[in-house]
Formats: sequence, C-alpha cells, structure tokens
Amino acid sequence: MRFSSGFRAALVALFALAGAGVSSAAHADTGTIWIRELKGGWFIGVSGGSGMLIFHGRRYPLSIGGLSAGLVFGGSVTRLYGHVSNIRRPSDVAGVYGGAGAGAALVVGARAIVLQNEKGAVLTLSGRQVGLIANADLSGLAISLR
Repeated sequence: MRFSSGFRAALVALFALAGAGVSSAAHADTGTIWIRELKGGWFIGVSGGSGMLIFHGRRYPLSIGGLSAGLVFGGSVTRLYGHVSNIRRPSDVAGVYGGAGAGAALVVGARAIVLQNEKGAVLTLSGRQVGLIANADLSGLAISLR
C-alpha cells in the first residue's frame, strides 16, 4: 500500500503534536497546599491569610489575599487543605486565581473551592470554616511566595 507524501507528512505532524502534548503534561507535577484564610464581607468579601506549599519534600511559605463578589454575608476563619496541580516549580503557584466557591458556617461549617491561575496551576481545596458566614460567590485570590 502506497501513501502519498502529503498524507505521510500530515501523519508525522499529528504524531509530533501528540508527543509534544504528552511531553509537556508529563513534566507538570502536583504539590500539597494548605491555607488559613480570614474572610469577611457584605455582598463583597475580602480575605487575607497565609499558607504553605509542600513541593518535592520542601516547604514554601505563602501569603494570601483576595476579593469575592456574589452572596457573601458575615465573617469566618477557614482552613483549606488540598493540592495544586499542573506546576513545574514552586513559583508556578504564585499568581492570581479565579473561580467559583461555596460554603456556609454557623459556628462551624464547610468550604470547597477550585481555582486556576494564569500559569495554569489549579488549586483544589476543601476545609472547615469557623464563624458566621454564608457564601456562594466568584472569587479572586492572589497567592505569593514569601
């Protein structure tokens, strides 16, 4: 069976692109992260706090700050735990994250959030809130390495 040179070139290009995609995804890694966030607001919420990234056995302290808009009423302290995926180096976790989240606390409650930054790092976090707050909002969170 004979293949035309154009078909062979397209086939080689397809395999090259597929290999490049697998290669870049294979180099991305995952780290463990925890965040302590203080949040308060009335329709618009503000938050700040600190955290820690554990990546390849090393600890990297983090600073947290953010805004949220939507249904936000009250104030709380939240401890979030989870992982950050699609990072190659610790500095990839730094940046501005955007996403949607929901939570509620009447003394003690739960919170879960998934955020992505401009570098492609994805935070998947859940944890416990303590305070008096209800929120279903769009969140922006800035994380920096200290």
